[in-house]
Amino acid sequence: MLENLNKYKIILGSNSPRRKELLKGLDIDFEIISNNTDEAYPDDMDGVDIPVFLARKKAESYTIKENNLIITADTIVWFNNQIYGKPTDKADAKRILQTLSGNMHQVITGVCIKTLEKTKTFHVTSNVYFAQFSDEEIDYYLEHYKPYDKAGAYGVQEWIGYIGVERIDGSYYNVMGLPIQRLYNELKNF
Repeated sequence: MLENLNKYKIILGSNSPRRKELLKGLDIDFEIISNNTDEAYPDDMDGVDIPVFLARKKAESYTIKENNLIITADTIVWFNNQIYGKPTDKADAKRILQTLSGNMHQVITGVCIKTLEKTKTFHVTSNVYFAQFSDEEIDYYLEHYKPYDKAGAYGVQEWIGYIGVERIDGSYYNVMGLPIQRLYNELKNF
C-alpha cells in the first residue's frame, strides 16, 4: 500500500512515542527527526487554526531535501474557547483534569505533509466526553502515569481513559495524537 510514497524518504517530525506507534501501524518505512520548534501562535487565533498553524510551522522548520516527505502534527485540547496544552507541573495537571471532568471537550490535531513541491495541511476534531472524576482518581492518575507531555494532561490510552471516557465522537487515534485513518487517505492521494 502507499506505493506512491516509494520515491520519498519519509520523516516523522515528532518526539511523540504515540505518533511513532501510530505511523508504524501504516507499515511504511520512516525515520524520526525531531526539531524543537517554538510553539507560539498569534493571540487572535483559536480552535482548529492553532494546531494547523503549529503543524505547518513545525514542517517549515526543517530543511527538506529533494526526496524528503515530512509529516508533522500538533494536538490541542479545546474547551470553553480555551486551549489546554501540556501541563507545566502536577498542580496544573490537576487543575486541567478538574476543569475537563464531567464535560465534553474537543481534541483537535493539525497535520502537515510537506515535500519540496507540495504542502498539504488538514485537521481532525474529536469530541471527548469525560465522566466526573473524584480528586482521589485524579491524584491516582497523576501519581502513577505522569502525563506532563500530553495536551489536556491525559492520555486516552491510559488508566484515566479507561475509567473516564464515556464516549468519543470522532477518531480515537486523533485523541492519541495522530488521526491515522485521515493521514493514510491524505498520503494515498498526495
